Amino acid sequence: MVSRRAGLLLAVTCLVATAALAQPRRNEFNSTGVPPGDYGKTLRSAEDMALPNNFERDETWLKFPKGRVLGATSALDIDRDGKSVWLVERCAGVGGCTAVKTDPIMKFDANGKLVRSFGAGLLVYPHGMWVDRDGNVWVADTQSNIQRNDGTPNPAAAGARPAGNRVLKFSPAGKLLLQLGTTGQYGADDSRFNQPSDVITAPNGDIFVADGHELTNLPPRIMKFDKTGKFLKAWDLCSKSVVPFDCSHSLAMDSRGRIFVADRGNSLVLVYDQDGKRLAEWKQFGKPSGLYIDKNDVLYAGDSVSSVQEGNAFIRGVHIGSARTGAVTGFIPDVLGNPTPWFPLKGTTGPEGVVADAQGNIFVSQVAPFGQVARYRRTPH
Repeated sequence: MVSRRAGLLLAVTCLVATAALAQPRRNEFNSTGVPPGDYGKTLRSAEDMALPNNFERDETWLKFPKGRVLGATSALDIDRDGKSVWLVERCAGVGGCTAVKTDPIMKFDANGKLVRSFGAGLLVYPHGMWVDRDGNVWVADTQSNIQRNDGTPNPAAAGARPAGNRVLKFSPAGKLLLQLGTTGQYGADDSRFNQPSDVITAPNGDIFVADGHELTNLPPRIMKFDKTGKFLKAWDLCSKSVVPFDCSHSLAMDSRGRIFVADRGNSLVLVYDQDGKRLAEWKQFGKPSGLYIDKNDVLYAGDSVSSVQEGNAFIRGVHIGSARTGAVTGFIPDVLGNPTPWFPLKGTTGPEGVVADAQGNIFVSQVAPFGQVARYRRTPH
């Protein structure tokens, strides 16, 4: 039986919720971190709304080590065996990964069991990951421990050993093989990064780094190095964009060697050749945080930030299509959807990282809420 007091509280809650629904533009939504707007409006195209979802979600696949908490995870990739999954997590958000002694880089087998880990004490804020054709593991560590996001010194790190804001290459067993960037130092020259978001390598060994994440005073760009780490060239990404930041959130490469860039700030997938010539820009893959292209040139784009601020032009989730033609063939909506006044998600939720194994299973990682790497399996016809 519901008590009189509980009944009164329920009635008040219903009245507040009704008022919020009836007045979706009121400014008090800002106090909860939710932007004002018409949450019942959608600018999604009829084609986007008609895309099929032929997958079912499995949140129990990952068998994370007991006694540990899975932190924010934007980066994962498939091992060269086509079935094992690598991921790098942010150490449960406890003062950055330099503050703990656990290994943030982990390999799980096809059943979700941990088989290898390494990297303790080497990373600050891991963001992007790539496993090359030799099985080497690359990690883009996007923040410095000694500088704040505005480039000024971090007083909390006074006297600390510099770490972060670099790209690291490890052997499959965890041996550090190569470092790109000046440890802990932000910059826009040939030897310093403006927060590297992701890394990928070409068949000939050339290295491409998506450089630029949250720093608005330095230009987002793509940096190209040879296989030894020698700088070759760079090109800017945001010079003609409406949103002049977050233009280089993730990278992928198709079978022709074209480079795909997640321009999350402007809701675009950008396509370049390896010398920086822009070949295409696609608007049909949502607001991409993560990109992945499999051996058949199927393109997966994870959208973790779409919202009412763009008129719900897209819904958070994974768009699936062709890297050859740009045609979109499927969409997996995130279980949390877009933020609303009655469900006020903050920041990035849903699939930020996305990959697919040789069997076509899709894996997504989330920055928030913490502690989730889900697998999507194709449903029987």
